[in-house]
Amino acid sequence: MRKDPGVSGDAQRIEQLGWMISLKILDDKDKEIEMMNEKYVSPIPKELQWRNWAADDEGITGDELQEFIDAKLMPQLKNLDLSSGNKRTLIIHDIFSGTNNYMKNGTVIRQVINQLNQIDFNSSEDRHLFGDIYETILRDLQSAGNYGEFYTPRALTEFITEMINPRLGEKVLDPACGTGGFLTSAIENIRKQDVKSVEDLSRLESDIHGMELKPLPFMLCVTNLILHDIEVPNVDYIDSLNCEYTSILQKDRVDIILTNPPFGASVADRVEMNFPQNFRTTESADLFLVLMIRYLNDGGRAGIVLPDGSLTGEGVKQRIRQHLLETCNLHTIVRLPNSVFQPYASVATNLLFFEKGKPTKEIWYWGHKLPEGVKAYSKTKPIQKREFEGLREWWNNRAENEQAWKVSIDTVVANNYNLDIKNPHIIEEEQSYSSVEIISMLQNSLKESDEVLKKLRVELNG
Repeated sequence: MRKDPGVSGDAQRIEQLGWMISLKILDDKDKEIEMMNEKYVSPIPKELQWRNWAADDEGITGDELQEFIDAKLMPQLKNLDLSSGNKRTLIIHDIFSGTNNYMKNGTVIRQVINQLNQIDFNSSEDRHLFGDIYETILRDLQSAGNYGEFYTPRALTEFITEMINPRLGEKVLDPACGTGGFLTSAIENIRKQDVKSVEDLSRLESDIHGMELKPLPFMLCVTNLILHDIEVPNVDYIDSLNCEYTSILQKDRVDIILTNPPFGASVADRVEMNFPQNFRTTESADLFLVLMIRYLNDGGRAGIVLPDGSLTGEGVKQRIRQHLLETCNLHTIVRLPNSVFQPYASVATNLLFFEKGKPTKEIWYWGHKLPEGVKAYSKTKPIQKREFEGLREWWNNRAENEQAWKVSIDTVVANNYNLDIKNPHIIEEEQSYSSVEIISMLQNSLKESDEVLKKLRVELNG
């Protein structure tokens, strides 16, 4: 792809590869369904099916291929007839409505297509091998411009999912699913424990639900789920915050929420007006927390990633935390080092685990340590699943230690529902500061500097 003059940077290469892989996988799946059901008709028009324009390595190339993709393939897939209400048709339409063909050299396009033709997505061996390659592609998003927000390190998605432990028959939701890391972790967790038949697989497919606002991660998520044997992924191409809070009724509620909502960004114009006045804010992470509480059934469980900024602060932030603690049992907060999401973001983050239906009585905290000899996580040294072994062993047999401490709800309430509570076993000099604390310290320092400058001016003018 680097030979093609139309593709600039890793993000565009990933998007280009994404729609090509999606179309190849969809056609391979169509072939599989056709073998089992002779009445099945693919929602992709015959002329646009991968098998009929791309599968022949000696097929159309050069300007003819370029013209076909730009003048026929893309426009027609963007404008598929949705009147049948077919979910598979809607997914294909949504994938291509936000997708572009960046490549300008038909000969290079043919070379890329021929590489993809070597993969048979109906072969479990090929699919699993490609699944590992695809995970690497998704991980590369972390350093591809601003796309890092859509990828959560696999170590985190797998650990959170294991602790929440979704089972067959429980409805699972990720309202900000990005490239589908939490959804695929839930699928694997349920599959290895509960899926014994075709009926079980069908039930699993219907119970896994994602929502994603941006076109590139939506496309990558759908492809990711198909690679995990989900025939028709239940992923909606929508902004989950852009619906009336009161419109979420019992029929919409779920048993499990696993998510890493976007944080540090403002929501779209007037989206906060969908929420009760008490909870209106333009900070996306805080609105997602309110939304998640609304979506959970009583007894429902959630494992989520939140920034330090959501654990502290006054006004609406405090009211949202109070709502969480009064309606849910927030039993565990895992405090992560600042560098988990580098290079995309260096903000300090936390893993919150809670259950809806009972108020919080006490909160256990666990301070996650960097591995010995590692000063910060990076692209070449990401967080690893094995680092959670100590936490996993402690989880069901809790006691205070140098990494674990317990705080009563009375202490939290007395402190204005502040959840940014430091490890009491670490002396101040060794304590790392959160991003919120650093900003506060900087503000205080600047105020003091202003005071000194004012005094100097007075003396100089005097």
